[in-house]
Amino acid sequence: MQSINALSLTPQLSNWLANTRQPRILHVFDRSCNLTNERMEILSMVTPQIGNGPFNLVLEEDILLSEYLTVESSISILGDQLTLGDLHVKIVDAKLWFPRPDWEVLQAQKAQVLRQIILLKVPACPSLVSSALLSTFCTSIATADLLGSLTLTQKLAGLGIGLTPAGDDFIMGAVYAAWIVHPFEIAEALAREIANTAAPLTTSLSAAWLKSAGSGDAGVLWHQFFNALVSPNPARVQNAMDRILAVGETSGGDAMAGFLCTMKCWVESEMTQFP
Repeated sequence: MQSINALSLTPQLSNWLANTRQPRILHVFDRSCNLTNERMEILSMVTPQIGNGPFNLVLEEDILLSEYLTVESSISILGDQLTLGDLHVKIVDAKLWFPRPDWEVLQAQKAQVLRQIILLKVPACPSLVSSALLSTFCTSIATADLLGSLTLTQKLAGLGIGLTPAGDDFIMGAVYAAWIVHPFEIAEALAREIANTAAPLTTSLSAAWLKSAGSGDAGVLWHQFFNALVSPNPARVQNAMDRILAVGETSGGDAMAGFLCTMKCWVESEMTQFP
């Protein structure tokens, strides 16, 4: 039996561990293992290289999880201990990590955020759909067009291959932008409805990411990027963006494209209203 400590988890995962009765393994990779429960809620056990996320349980050591686990491995939860096959994870000393970025600061410093963003180049999104569709989707979010956003969400959700299809990643990035450009009551309604519309149309893991974005939560790399946007250092912004772009084969780039496209569409809509 290999014993390992957990470094951190979110309050959401504390509830997951306390209220799960039928856990099972969905996927096993070298540095992550995705679990689900009877309510189709996700827990991702990850190594420090991946780090904190809305539903990540971060382990203390950078071990190869694929050497210990398969999708058939047994799971048991007893108090602050999680046992998966021959891997025993102690959670008692894990620190709480809060996945919600400081949207209030980002909104209060929106002018600084936009100055930084205007210097960045929007990454190319894989040609799954026409660029016109992507641009129209971003414009609908930038202008808080709920009906238009939901109609286009249905076309983008689940579009692509993999555990987080490109269309979903693009949606997620666009939703992050909504939390910055709109008043909270508008952003909350828009983000929630988009996430609820997209989630049934895609994979369980991607749905979990979309629901997290709909609740205003994000992973640690996005936290770092948002913090950089309110700093006076363009190089820090570029470095933080580059770390996101390195995620997956295209996931980080697709999400960043959705974010930057929506932010720039919002600027264009404001200039149209107030020339």
